[in-house]
Amino acid sequence: MAKNDIANKLIIHSSFKETIEDINKKNIKIPRNSTNENLDYYNYVYPPNGKLLTIIDDLNTISLNPKAGEQIANGNRPIMAYDESINRFSSLEGSAFLTSHSLVINGEKDFVPSNKITLYFYTRSKDISSDTKYIKYSKDPESDSKKDFVLDKIDFLKENTTKNTILLVDGPLIGGDWYTHMIEAVNKFQDNNIIPIFFVKNSNSNLVTDEVKELKNKYNSDMHWSFNYLRHGERTNFFRYADRKNKKNAKIFCYLKSFNVSPQRVEFHRNTFKKYREQIPDLLDLIYYLILVQGNRKNPQVRPIAIAEKYARATINLFNLQKMMKDVGVVPTINQERFAW
Repeated sequence: MAKNDIANKLIIHSSFKETIEDINKKNIKIPRNSTNENLDYYNYVYPPNGKLLTIIDDLNTISLNPKAGEQIANGNRPIMAYDESINRFSSLEGSAFLTSHSLVINGEKDFVPSNKITLYFYTRSKDISSDTKYIKYSKDPESDSKKDFVLDKIDFLKENTTKNTILLVDGPLIGGDWYTHMIEAVNKFQDNNIIPIFFVKNSNSNLVTDEVKELKNKYNSDMHWSFNYLRHGERTNFFRYADRKNKKNAKIFCYLKSFNVSPQRVEFHRNTFKKYREQIPDLLDLIYYLILVQGNRKNPQVRPIAIAEKYARATINLFNLQKMMKDVGVVPTINQERFAW
C-alpha cells in the first residue's frame, strides 16, 4: 500500500471488449505489429486569442538547489506522476489506438501504479461504422483520436489523483483544441489541495522570443534561447501566457536546464501559481532533484514520470491486440504490409 492507502490497479475501459467485438464483426484485421504513436500536442498552435502578456520579475536566471528539493521529496506531501503509452494499428479500413494511461504514487518503499487501458477504432467509412456502437465514424480521425486521448487523460487524472499531492504531468497545460478541459480539471485539483505541474520537453514555441524585444528574431524558438541562456542547474524567471478574451485560460511557465541538452518548460495554471506562489521556488528545486535522481543525461525527466512511462509501456504489452483479432481479415497499409497476418 502507498501513502493515503492507494493500491495498484488496472482499469479496462468499459467499451474495450465491445470495440474488439465490433471490429471482428466488420471483418477488420489489425496488422501484426503496431507503431508507437505520439499524440502529443506540444507543437500545436496556441489558441488564437492567447498572448505572452507579462514577464514576471526581470529576465533572469535562478540557480536551483537539489538539496532543498530532496527535503521536499522526503516530506509529508505525496508525489504522483502521469505518462502514457500509445500503440497505433493502421489498416485500409481505419486505425485502432490502444492506449495505456499510467499514474504512479510514491509509496512507503516503492512506486504504486494505476493504469487504464482504452481502445478506439476510427474510420471514414460510414458503411463500416454503421450498425455498430463502438467503431467510430470520423471525418478527421487524427483530430478525433487526439480529442478522445486528452479527455480520457483528464478523466483518469480526476478520478485517480489523491488529495494533498504534488501531481507531475507529462504534457502541456495549454495546447490543442481541448486545453480548456484540462483547465477545468485544474480547478477541481485545487479544491483537493493538489498541485498540478506540467512538463513540455519538445516544443517549437516562440512565445518568449517573439514578445521580448531584446530576443526577437535572434533565436529559432524559446528552447533555443533558453538552452543558450541557462547553465546546468538553472531556470529562467517566470512568464505569464493568457487568453486575452478569457483570463481564466492562463498559465505561468519557466524554462529549466538540467544537463547539456534541450531545456524543459515547466507550467502552472494561473490559479495554482497564485495559491502556492510561496512554495513554487521550492517545487522547482524538487523538480531539479528528481531529474538528477533519474540521472538520464540524454533524456532528462523527473523520476516519477519516467517510472509512470515504464508502467504504461509494460501494461500496454499485456494486451496482444493482434492475437485478439487474428481471425479477422483486412488489407494493411503499405507501411505495415510486411507485418500483416
